[in-house]
Amino acid sequence: MALKRMVMELGMGTDLQGENYTKAACRAVHNALRQNSLHVYDAFGVSRDDMVVEIIIGVAKPEQVDVDEVSKMLPYGSRTVRVEAGGMDTPKESGGVTVMANAAIIVFLDLPEGKKWGAAA
Repeated sequence: MALKRMVMELGMGTDLQGENYTKAACRAVHNALRQNSLHVYDAFGVSRDDMVVEIIIGVAKPEQVDVDEVSKMLPYGSRTVRVEAGGMDTPKESGGVTVMANAAIIVFLDLPEGKKWGAAA
């Protein structure tokens, strides 16, 4: 068996007032999740809990993201969260910044090596 990359979904989230990087990251994950209805696990005969999910978050201040809170955004599957420099802080006239986070959610399934899938199989 080997992990096969099946799906990647992207999202963007902001915190307009509170300069909260975790809130913006969670909103980015929420945005990515709501853009799909993922049933790929059914097509391969595995449970949705068997999905291995990697969440990559980009924000201007990665150290201010609570990865445990971001991880809770996923309804199922095992997951890891990685936060790196990215996103954008936009200065406000009144002082402070509006925080923007980007999220990439990548789904892997553990599938048998060498098995042919699809109509041509």
